[in-house]
Amino acid sequence: MSGACVNAPMVMIFKDTYEDLTPERLEEIIDAFEAGKGDTIKPGPQIDRIYSAPASGLTALTDEKAVTGKTKTKAGSRAKAAGTEVPPSRAAKPDTSAAETDPAIKSPSPVKADNGKTSAAAAVSSSSAPKKKSAAAKKAEKPSLEDRNRPVGIDRPAEPDDLKMISGVGPKIEGILHDLGIFTFEQVSKWKKAEREWVDGYLSFHGRIEREDWVKQAKALAKGGEAEYIRVFGKKPR
Repeated sequence: MSGACVNAPMVMIFKDTYEDLTPERLEEIIDAFEAGKGDTIKPGPQIDRIYSAPASGLTALTDEKAVTGKTKTKAGSRAKAAGTEVPPSRAAKPDTSAAETDPAIKSPSPVKADNGKTSAAAAVSSSSAPKKKSAAAKKAEKPSLEDRNRPVGIDRPAEPDDLKMISGVGPKIEGILHDLGIFTFEQVSKWKKAEREWVDGYLSFHGRIEREDWVKQAKALAKGGEAEYIRVFGKKPR
């Protein structure tokens, strides 16, 4: 709406302004909009002038050469023809004598590389520093056979129990349990939580011993064999 107010009287309809109004012209505009023909009215000044230019015509910048810059262009052409150059204008350049702007002062030189010595030293320092293992990595490690949570083993009895009757124990797992000194259902039935976790980690079972409830299965088998297992679980052992 820049310039609209200087052309008063004016009115704004929606986003357009209508300027230099007379009572008669305003009525015509209102009638046109009421008839749904508002798009036939040209926005802006309603008299013969452009935007906010004087109604009587231009009063400034009437010299075409001054407006278009043709005189300057001709002067530049004559200078080129004479073999001289017009120096560039310094109108937009600050005139300062500050030491910081002195072209004789050189910028600080960039930091030079030390041929990789620092990087190599940093690499050695990084490699020699002890690395902390994540909780997942620690959990994935097989526990030590010297761990105090390892279940106590026994010598192989004359008739070891068939540990394969425990769901989740196959021939290979049974062999590993034998290597650990585990031969009977009674041994498995007495495992505490820490012992179960140790065996689970040693076998890399990720909680399978708890999910399959080896302890409960072993208790039933130790108490009454297959019959007790069926009574407790409603099915035969594997």
